Amino acid sequence: MAKPVSIEVWNPSGKYRVISTKPMPGTRWINLLVQQGCRVEICTEKKTILSVEDIIALIGDKCDGVIGQLTEDWGETLFSALSRAGGKAFSNMAVGYNNVDVNAANKYGVAVGNTPGVLTETTAELAASLSLAAARRIVEADEFMRAGLYDGWLPNLYVGNLLKGQTVGVIGAGRIGSAYARMMVEAYAEFLKASGEKPVTWKRASSMDEVLRQADVISLHPVLDKTTYHLVNKERLAIMKKEAILVNCSRGPVIDEVALVEHLRANPMFRVGLDVFEDEPFMKPGLADMKNAIVVPHIASASKWTREGMATLAALNVLGKIKGYPIWSDPNQVEPFLNENAPPPAASPSIVNAKALGLPVSKL
Repeated sequence: MAKPVSIEVWNPSGKYRVISTKPMPGTRWINLLVQQGCRVEICTEKKTILSVEDIIALIGDKCDGVIGQLTEDWGETLFSALSRAGGKAFSNMAVGYNNVDVNAANKYGVAVGNTPGVLTETTAELAASLSLAAARRIVEADEFMRAGLYDGWLPNLYVGNLLKGQTVGVIGAGRIGSAYARMMVEAYAEFLKASGEKPVTWKRASSMDEVLRQADVISLHPVLDKTTYHLVNKERLAIMKKEAILVNCSRGPVIDEVALVEHLRANPMFRVGLDVFEDEPFMKPGLADMKNAIVVPHIASASKWTREGMATLAALNVLGKIKGYPIWSDPNQVEPFLNENAPPPAASPSIVNAKALGLPVSKL
């Protein structure tokens, strides 16, 4: 028998039982569920990542839907348990769902939600921040100051790269990649205009290798699937410029981290900014020792507005399926769901397997 898991309960007498495997930012998502007759149970277990057994214990004998996290392994075992408990909905509090076996969800008739449209700008902002921080060696310089090592200005002290006039490459120019490109252009566009210089230009590369060879700064924004696993490997690192900057705010396994550590060690002027890692929460041996690597703990979407919005969208995905609502026609246009001054539309914001399950699309 599974060990009981500690929970916090809202609206104990609610008709529908909805589980959240983690406390999530804000309270709007809770209020929206409670207002529609849901009993909300939030796992308060002091574990960063819940095991499959923990989640099965949470689901129990009756559960209408679950809001989960990208760190959890949602496959055959969990979807089977949710189905046995009468559940028809699961939503990741994330835009990516590489932790979810969608085929298994289809098998058990479980709708799988995600949260696109709300984290585009904030993820792009972190990618831009990492690009600038890596170029100007800000983290190294900060550590130097905090260690009490600064005893005066020196001509060669933490000399980095000037980004003005450099080539920025984007691999995976979807919503987030495009927003990143826009931010990097906007950083200099007005300055160039005021100085009477040529404006920033852009072109679509003929191949990824062309981007890797020519760009001074490269930001990765592809989805993670079989075709993008270890997209950046030893061979592709070798064709990049020796002083290039590589940023990854997509998914960790897009980069072969062992090869990256070797490359960083052999090329001290090559720098990286990483928000995600191949074996999260762990880093490959040696990465933490690299002064030419900036590493942050998967915080690309960590702005207050974004995380609260993600929680709201995840909750409404589950609520929509419980209530039998149709699927929102454009999952990237989520403003109506995030407007706190009006009730959200009677629809599920984003269900990735809606077509496979034959779910109707909203006419709104």
